[in-house]
Amino acid sequence: MKIGTDGVLLGAWASIKHQPNSILDIGAGTGVISLQLAQRSSAELIDAIEIDNNAYEDCVTNFENSIWNDRLFCYHASLQEFVDEIDESYDLIISNPPFFEPQNNIKSSARTNARFTNSLNYKELLYSANQLLNQNGKFCVIIPYLNEAEFLDIAQNFELFPAEILHVKGHKNSPIKRSLICLEHELKTPVEVTELTIEIERHQYTTEYFNLVKDFYLKL
Repeated sequence: MKIGTDGVLLGAWASIKHQPNSILDIGAGTGVISLQLAQRSSAELIDAIEIDNNAYEDCVTNFENSIWNDRLFCYHASLQEFVDEIDESYDLIISNPPFFEPQNNIKSSARTNARFTNSLNYKELLYSANQLLNQNGKFCVIIPYLNEAEFLDIAQNFELFPAEILHVKGHKNSPIKRSLICLEHELKTPVEVTELTIEIERHQYTTEYFNLVKDFYLKL
């Protein structure tokens, strides 16, 4: 699976101000976000969950070949299985969940599971995050902006509340496409809401975007 802008954004933006010692990546894919958090933080434990067999194998290989391999571990399991079997709780949970609705012309089951909401819906994701998150922990996620209100409504039912929100648009005049949301158990007001524009022109990046992700690209 290709490395997408969404995952890199989340891995670069997810809050580590509370100095998490344990991190969980839900739906790790090939492990990019986990590797970013290993690079950014001093967390001693970074667990990842991936259900697709090929992505899981790639994730394990990437973890083993990284300089942080003693801190990274990937489980080949569904989120539901993980919640039922694990006794751990985490200081930080991150997820770049599936979001596109299924279409009949999509044939790749791996791509389908990674991108479509029928493989993991928001209610299941937020329930699981609530079960696995420490009382003072943070849950950071990236979703389509159009789904933000729905997602926050469901989160409130699990006593998870927004602390920070970043709205992302591709260009200055384009609509907001993504919401990066940091949830906590504690209700805070007002919520810190900021905005990020990725490009000025094609492949000409804004200073804000460049500064956010520059540590994770060999060439940008």
